[in-house]
Amino acid sequence: MTAQIAVPAGRAVRVRVPATSANLGPGFDSLGLALSLYDEVVVRVRPEPGATVTVDGVGAGEVATDDTNLVVRAVRRGLEHAGVAQQPGLELHAVNAIPHGRGMGSSAAAIVAGLMAARGLLEGVVDLDASTLLTLATEMEGHPDNVAPALFGGLTIAWMTAEGPAYKRLLVHRGVSPVVFVPTLTLSTKLARSLQPASVPHEDAAFNVSRSALLVAALIQSPELLLAATEDRLHQAYRASAMPETDALIGLLRQHGLAAVVSGAGPSLLVLGSDPAQRLTAADLVSRHGESDWRALMLAVDLGGATVVPHSALQAEPA
Repeated sequence: MTAQIAVPAGRAVRVRVPATSANLGPGFDSLGLALSLYDEVVVRVRPEPGATVTVDGVGAGEVATDDTNLVVRAVRRGLEHAGVAQQPGLELHAVNAIPHGRGMGSSAAAIVAGLMAARGLLEGVVDLDASTLLTLATEMEGHPDNVAPALFGGLTIAWMTAEGPAYKRLLVHRGVSPVVFVPTLTLSTKLARSLQPASVPHEDAAFNVSRSALLVAALIQSPELLLAATEDRLHQAYRASAMPETDALIGLLRQHGLAAVVSGAGPSLLVLGSDPAQRLTAADLVSRHGESDWRALMLAVDLGGATVVPHSALQAEPA
């Protein structure tokens, strides 16, 4: 875009973004699920240049509180793409619930929060459409599997084309009951990816093609197939050495008929129950057999994705 525009002074927006779990077993770098755990951010335009950030909840005292903050960087990327002539001063307050470094899409949530805030700040000036938001988020994150469900909610299939990222959003069967087990240990996505080989045997690739196709059917129509549908040969075994307890618990849970997988890059693990009772069974097994402390998050599938309350609506809210 070439038009030079400005963000109206005094504007503010509030954004809510869900956690996500990517891969879901066999759907490496393509499948993602939005979950009912949220980061919330309020962004205000201020007269002073630069940015200030305050954080409550996860990341308080740890994340950057200036222009290097990931949410701020994403706001500025969205404004820049829209053609904002001069970056405004920003005041940002975040209330975070998504764990960092545990495979629940915290960086994707931060990027999506910033881009959605930019969209809200530009309400009535210029529109950042869904395709643009996905493209910018993918550029910042590096791949679309987490940013797509964070943006759009539900189950998403994301892929790359010559023109950029694309996605398809699907509704999940109401019988699917997710639970995420979060350890105290963290693991960087970069390290997890470094453990994977450059190529895999043809039979393993064919195996995952069949399972990922089956997984889509299981999630939208036949939850009773989730155990078979979540088998994987492309990434989890290669990453197991970096999270041995996660790997051991996944093996135990699957032996008990539960569809357990690594959540994203880990080390959290996700169980996709075919009914709510399976979540309680999983929680009992992890409580009795886990060597360290694991926090069980009984979650629902988020259906709405990222939401933004724009300036005009905030102004109408009672003080």
